[in-house]
Amino acid sequence: MPPTPRPDPGRLAQGADPFHEPRRDDCPWCGSRQLRTRVRAPEGMRRTPGTFVVDECRECAHAFQNPRPTTDGMLLRHHQHPVEDDICSNRADRRRRRHHRGAARALLPYPEPESWLDVGTGHGHFPETAREIHPYTSFDGLDPTPRIQRAWEAGRVEEAHQGLLTDPEITARLRARYDVVSMFHHLEHTADPREELRAARTVLRPGGHLLLEVPDPVRPFGTPLGNRRFWKPPHDRPRPLHLMPLRNLLTELRSLGYEVLTTRPCTPLPARAHRILARRHTTPPAAPPQSSPSTP
Repeated sequence: MPPTPRPDPGRLAQGADPFHEPRRDDCPWCGSRQLRTRVRAPEGMRRTPGTFVVDECRECAHAFQNPRPTTDGMLLRHHQHPVEDDICSNRADRRRRRHHRGAARALLPYPEPESWLDVGTGHGHFPETAREIHPYTSFDGLDPTPRIQRAWEAGRVEEAHQGLLTDPEITARLRARYDVVSMFHHLEHTADPREELRAARTVLRPGGHLLLEVPDPVRPFGTPLGNRRFWKPPHDRPRPLHLMPLRNLLTELRSLGYEVLTTRPCTPLPARAHRILARRHTTPPAAPPQSSPSTP
């Protein structure tokens, strides 16, 4: 597969910012203009210029990065700070595998899936571990970066799809193909989470399952570890584009034709996250009734 092209930043014109969209004055979730600035800080340890701002809606509590980086802006960050294969201690690797096994076990009460698509799979570590729990399931992976090619070469996924799930070409090719679609800490990094959930419904078979893990937006920008001396600053603060309250996400899933089966906190890794298991209804969601105009 050809690698994802990365933009060359080149020389910028005065006053031009091709890597950020215009700042918006309304909430991307509910449209309210009642916004407040929640975080304004330098872009963390990635040493990229400027600051990032997270605004929060006073109406629905949805938090979002404002202004939002463009697709080229996200690719530029990946170009400046390439993500190499995970290099971690044996202890951290054991914790990650234990967490992945726990996520895969969420599907054990249901019929054995034949096909599973892991969206944002990266190097394919989750499919590699989940195969221990579901040995008869075919695991495919989708990722916008060349990491998915290396995951396929390592045998961690059977089919590798490089791109975005919301790409119409990819959605059409994978339509109604999978029994399970998983997204682990992927939804908050997408430009439009609603479009991502709709695309996941398209590639799911009727009765298929959607497995999500999303951060709890209460305190995602660093967690005190019991003592101020051990405050752990985040290394990737600019990356989350959306922080969705759980109630907003569950309401959206139901409106898109999903039946929410279970919700539970994920501990201890990753901290302050929610795991959601939903099932696609076999029939499309009914359109909301339209009120007829009143007659005098």
